[in-house]
Formats: sequence, C-alpha cells, structure tokens
Amino acid sequence: MIRAPVRRPLLVLSLAALVAGCDEPALQVPSDAGPPVLGLTAEQSARVLAKVGDRVITLADFARTLERMDQFDRLRYQTKERRRELLSEIIDAELLALEARRRGLDKDPAVEDAIRQILREAMVAQARAGLPAPADIPVSQVRAYYEANADKFTEPERRRVAAIVVGDRSLGERVLKEAQASGSGAAWGELFFKRSLTAPKDRSAGAPLDLAGELGIVGPPGDARGAHPHVPEPVRAAAFRIGSVGAVSDELVEADGRFYIVRLSGLTAGHRRELAEAERSIRVALLQQKMQDQERALEEELRKKFPVELNDAALATVKLPEQLMAPGSAPPADTAKPRTPPAGGAAAPASDAGQ
Repeated sequence: MIRAPVRRPLLVLSLAALVAGCDEPALQVPSDAGPPVLGLTAEQSARVLAKVGDRVITLADFARTLERMDQFDRLRYQTKERRRELLSEIIDAELLALEARRRGLDKDPAVEDAIRQILREAMVAQARAGLPAPADIPVSQVRAYYEANADKFTEPERRRVAAIVVGDRSLGERVLKEAQASGSGAAWGELFFKRSLTAPKDRSAGAPLDLAGELGIVGPPGDARGAHPHVPEPVRAAAFRIGSVGAVSDELVEADGRFYIVRLSGLTAGHRRELAEAERSIRVALLQQKMQDQERALEEELRKKFPVELNDAALATVKLPEQLMAPGSAPPADTAKPRTPPAGGAAAPASDAGQ
C-alpha cells in the first residue's frame, strides 16, 4: 500500500491543538508508551486519551492513526468535536478487537495467517529502513551497473509487421502476387479487407488502410525480448528479410496451418541508450537488488536463529483440487523447488520490446 505524503507541520499543529484542548483529567501515563512521534514530546506522546479494559489509547496512538490517513482526510479532524469522533472510532475498533480475542477469533487460522503477514511486512520494512532512496545511490554504482549490463541498454532494430492471412496455399500465392503489385498502402488495405481471414466484419471508416492487418512490433529473430504473441516466428523472420518499409515479402509464409502475406509497415532503427537516459531505471533496479539482498540476508540470519525442518514426504502427498488439474490448465509448480528471486543480478530495466 502506498501511503500518501505526510504534511508534518499541519499534523503537528493538529496534535498540539488536541493536547491543548484536552481539559479532561489525564489518566496515568504508561511507562511503555514507546518513543515520541511527530514532534510530540515523550510526555505528550504517552498521555492517555482513553482506556478500554486494560488497554490504554495514547496521544501517540492517535497521532499514528492520523499519519496513516490521506492528507485530505486528515483535514477533517481540525476541531475538537471531530477529533473526539475519531477517538470514538479508535475505541470502537479496540472494543471489537477485545471481543474478537474473547471469542477466540485471534486463534482462527485465517486471522493468524493475516497477523503473520503483517508481522512479516513490518520486519521487512524495518530492515529496509536504512536503505538509500534511488536518488541517493552513488553515481559510481550506477555507472558500474550500466557498464556491466551493456546488453540491457542496447535496443535492436524493431519492425512493425502486418499480414493478410489465408487458409489455402494456392489462394495465398494469388493474393501474394496481388499484394506485390498493389504498390500503395491503400491498395494493401483494400486487399486485406477483401481476402484476409483476420479482417474484422465491421470495417471502421476512420481506420487507415495502410495499417490494415497489423500484428505487432517485433525484434530480430533470436532476440527473446523482441518476440510478440501475435507474430509467429516464421512471420517474424520473413519481416526481417524485407528490404524497405511498405514492401511485401516475396515469399508466402506458412505458420500454424495458415498462410501469411507479410508486409513491413514500420521500422525503428536500433540504438544504445546513453547513461543519462537509463540512469533513473538503473537506480530503481539497484534499489530493488539491495532490497532483495537485505531480505535474503535477514531470512538466512533467522534460519540460523530458529531451527527449520522440512517434511518432504508429507509435502509430496499434497494434492491440488481437481478443477486446477483439468485439461488446459497450467501445470502445477514443482513444490520441491521454491520460487526465489534470481541470485546475482538486479532486475532488468523495463523494455518496450514485444508490446
């Protein structure tokens, strides 16, 4: 969850008003109220606003509730009456929590799982507290990453592919000759709507004819980042044998039981991204790697502190629900090999290939 930016001066003023406006007799200040927050003194932070059973609600608790709010929601609580409403809501939440524990709901497996997840996130957040912001990562580290991962910043040539698709070879040969003789984008578009199995039934009057039959943008054959789900590999290879934009391949391409008349409708030359262009994405990638490294180190430290035993025999007996095993469903993951982030490398900066 992304927390809204906190406007500290306004929040501190609101809390100061709350402190000044508390004319009710103060309850006893607890000794374990925690560190002061949001500019409040330790005494102010520990001041008890309410008591629910054995649980005390301090000004620090109230301040943290305000801090978690969106900055505009926080503006609603500037008067004493509205602050009292918020305190009442906090008390209601505490009452429900007390009753839930009395009924044993805190022992429910789903609740325990949720608590474990919250505690895990709190531990990870605490471990990451000392990490630098992306802008504070030293330039030397950014440059070292750039030089060590040159392939990630070299963009190969991209080609935009269009095709007329037919189901018969002899028809495909005839349409190929017509397409090669068409000579213009408009003629190509007319031929696409007349012959292609992929032509939509409802022809849009505003659609440019020279873009008819668009399949997508691809990179050179063999470039994993340049694949496109709508462009079969033989079509992709044929597109890179076409000499110029607007030209039609001189070969009929067979793929997946169909025949493609391929046209090159666009081309973007390859280029290398300069360091200044890639710097922001590198800083994000480096921070992600630092997060992964820190989390992995924490997990390794905890495995040494707390004994961990695995029962592979019992794990092997786990059966997935039948509906997940139906034909066409994804194969089950190998439970003997937990998924972990790849070691030894930061996440690659985003690429537009194959989109």
